[in-house]
Amino acid sequence: MTGALSGIRVLDVATLFAGPLAATTLADYGAEVIKIEHPNGDPVRNHGAQRDGVGLWWKLLGRNKKAVTLYLGSPEGQEIFREMVADADVVIENFRPGTLERWGLGYDELRRINPGIVLTRVTGFGQVGPYATRPGFGTLAEAMSGFAAITGEPDGPPMLPPFGLADGIAALATAFAVTTALRAREQTGEGQVVDMAIIEPILTLLGPQIIAYDQLGVLQERTGNRSSNNAPRNTYRTKDGSWVAISTSAQSIAERVMRLVGRPEFIDEPWFASGAERAEHADELDEAVGSWIAARDRDEVIAAFEEAEAAIAPIYTAADIVEDPQFQALGTIATLPDDELGPVRMQNVLFRMSETPGAINWTGAPVGAHTEEVLGEYGVTPDRLTKLREQGVVR
Repeated sequence: MTGALSGIRVLDVATLFAGPLAATTLADYGAEVIKIEHPNGDPVRNHGAQRDGVGLWWKLLGRNKKAVTLYLGSPEGQEIFREMVADADVVIENFRPGTLERWGLGYDELRRINPGIVLTRVTGFGQVGPYATRPGFGTLAEAMSGFAAITGEPDGPPMLPPFGLADGIAALATAFAVTTALRAREQTGEGQVVDMAIIEPILTLLGPQIIAYDQLGVLQERTGNRSSNNAPRNTYRTKDGSWVAISTSAQSIAERVMRLVGRPEFIDEPWFASGAERAEHADELDEAVGSWIAARDRDEVIAAFEEAEAAIAPIYTAADIVEDPQFQALGTIATLPDDELGPVRMQNVLFRMSETPGAINWTGAPVGAHTEEVLGEYGVTPDRLTKLREQGVVR
């Protein structure tokens, strides 16, 4: 492994989804990530779409990780894990609070073995508080953060995202927390505990809803695709049945849009100079923009907006994404060989770096693919490995 995080060893014992995705992000930029699974395999292997019995989500989430099986609930597994911690830099786990301690693998024990270890604990509600021991998933964070309350149509129910939004946000926050803790270790020589509650990072991305409530008593309402800060801002259907989205966050863009759709008189209205006031006239603006777009095919609409230097984007599916020339120019989608599936396409690393770029070196490996290799580094002989398999400690 090469990259900015080369030389960092991470033990990933987390599942579903924030902790593992954080580890994947670290692996993409050079960290050596050892994925420690229960001998039955990580649950994500059977989560979501499969091809010929092979989990596709695992191919993404397990990439760049060495797949090792080890049952941490057994004394033998705990003994081996302690040996692995001795030369690791980071442990990422998402067991319910108290589980590692019950196994004799709490932070005090890990720190005794390795004072520089960064124990990263990713749970729904954090390590303290009345909800700490509750089962926690991203869906609950999307509900409790206020995201669901402000998502959906004004006269409809609160809406949840159809994907792991809160988990994904927490994963990126966790990767940042780990690198921050490692930077601190360079200064102090000591590791520490990172306590990541999935309910928290999503709050930051939701903007000023807390301070607006605190200072003004205002609760943000559901507005569908519209914004309370500017208009026109919506999705619009084209003549050929496609959909596009436009944004007019900048005043100059809003003016260009109205000139383009043949309604420049709106620009002279006193209320048009303010995004918030434009939002109060969203019905009129949407009618003007929507009717103009509905009379034209998608390609014509996009070309006209681009010529007018107005902001627009087509509503894409995965089929569109893999063919888009901008994504192709960026290398956003990578094509990789896979021993089980053949060539596969998936999202590439998160960002480009000129000197120490990230890379996908392999896709998610089969269960236990690296068990013999990795445990052999810790003195587990073939005979001992055979006995551990017979005991169900490894696979």
